[in-house]
Amino acid sequence: MPMPSLLDPLELRSVKLRNRIGVSPMCQYFAEDDGRPHDWHLVHLGSRAVGGAGLVMSEMTAIHPAGRIGPKDTGIWSDGHIEPWRKITDFLRSQGAVPGMQLGHAGRKASTYWDWHPELAKRPLPVEEGGWEPIFAPSAIALREFDQVPRSLNEEQIQDLVRMHAHAAWRAKEAGFEWLELHAAHGYLHATFLSPFSNKRSDQWGRDFESRCKFTIECIRAIRGSWPDRLPLAVRLSCTEWIDDGWQLEDTIALARMLKSEGVDLIDCSSGLGAAGGEFPAYPAAAGWQVPFSDAVRNRAKIPTAAVGMISDPMQADMIIRNGQADLVLLASAMLNDPYWPYHAARALGTPARRGVPMPAPYGYVLDRNRPYQPEVKPRNDR
Repeated sequence: MPMPSLLDPLELRSVKLRNRIGVSPMCQYFAEDDGRPHDWHLVHLGSRAVGGAGLVMSEMTAIHPAGRIGPKDTGIWSDGHIEPWRKITDFLRSQGAVPGMQLGHAGRKASTYWDWHPELAKRPLPVEEGGWEPIFAPSAIALREFDQVPRSLNEEQIQDLVRMHAHAAWRAKEAGFEWLELHAAHGYLHATFLSPFSNKRSDQWGRDFESRCKFTIECIRAIRGSWPDRLPLAVRLSCTEWIDDGWQLEDTIALARMLKSEGVDLIDCSSGLGAAGGEFPAYPAAAGWQVPFSDAVRNRAKIPTAAVGMISDPMQADMIIRNGQADLVLLASAMLNDPYWPYHAARALGTPARRGVPMPAPYGYVLDRNRPYQPEVKPRNDR
């Protein structure tokens, strides 16, 4: 049986993506101070749905106010977030895309400046400028020497966080999302539990590999308890930390098998962005550089995967799917450069017009022509 292509549908549980192109979560740092999304997020996400993506994911959305990276992150910790998100999911669905939410907690990366702040990107944000103290992690180890030292979570706080994941999943359902992803990568809270460099606990939450995985497993169980069985659940993992003796691909494969048995449907395969010894390790970024991780997890853990990271060429994306290296391709910068990347990819791959990428009638009848639309210019006679 031939392997599917980039433009073939993908079915997980009761959800069917019209193609295997997804919009990767992209932090915007543009929400209201109380975490509510607004028209910016509607246009940002909505334009990619109009452009033909099968899955459109929200940015990492905090399960608790203190779980934000910064004060302008979106949230889902309150029932007041449901209606603002529903406005967005209704539009995404009307354009044929499946709306997805990425849940997360920044852990020791919380309360920082946003990326584009001059000279201060990702440095601690003072309380007088909207930041907060304390921040939390499994162990009281700062990310870098100039960062806040987090407080080590106690048993009661860990159990509270598990419940917060369940409540957030329920709100995501009420807000109209049909795909949920837990962010357990990039040095955020879940990743710090998983990593032997940031988790130095000697109790049930950190004394060995299984204990370091326990927090993520417990949160998945809580999420599955309030997230409908008919809807897919994914987890983003850093497949390696790029650190000797740190979290490695073999650990990811072992955890992926555990997550599959707990009702996880797909692993979103990323890597890195956690610090050890105060330094962010270098990684070999190049086109498709993380695809081998997706390939290994998919074919060794026997679970669907998403490939992400510097994927921009339609032929490259199509071959990732056709070669069985991933079931879904997630794009970020390529989608910022071109919200209509899926449509243009279909044309570049020589597929019949609109196969897997239907366009709204006001756009489609023009774009499906063999030449770009050019308005008729009539001679002026008013001189």
